Amino acid sequence: MTNAATRRRFLAFSLAAASAVVARPSIVLAHAKERSIALYNAHTGESVKTVYWANGDYVDDGLVEISRLLRDYRTEDVIPFDPRLIDMLYRLCRKVGTRRPYFVMSGYRSPITNEILRKNDNRVAKNSYHMRGMAVDAYLPKVPLKTLQRAALSLRAGGVGYYPKTGFLHLDSGRVRSW
Repeated sequence: MTNAATRRRFLAFSLAAASAVVARPSIVLAHAKERSIALYNAHTGESVKTVYWANGDYVDDGLVEISRLLRDYRTEDVIPFDPRLIDMLYRLCRKVGTRRPYFVMSGYRSPITNEILRKNDNRVAKNSYHMRGMAVDAYLPKVPLKTLQRAALSLRAGGVGYYPKTGFLHLDSGRVRSW
């Protein structure tokens, strides 16, 4: 093979490789970023700040820490939380421009806890997303609740419930809806 032919093959290969990277920049960016979240459990006083996504994938140890913090503190039951919900919380922090921890009022609810709460409050759903590790009730200190609600709605990432009297939002990774 001549030097000219070798150069042409090298150039063709280089162009093909470059176009593959340019065509899929999200893959390159996904590997360069980390996502972390900070949470404070208002009932237990526990907090966590952890990386839950890195190198293009979820970090098991981070997700376990989050799920442990979001456990049903009444029964100590822990279930895995939906990573889509954690992504929603992460995106919401970015949208409102804060790295402050979420103050979590409610995470996972065992069926027993959910039924007790339901008997005392008709707003508690019988088949709550809280029982599936797909919902949190939380707020961000120093971010007005109305601002947080508008930002959450703009994400169109799941359910957003606005509770101004009790001072928190319900956020879930179910279908897009609001109340």
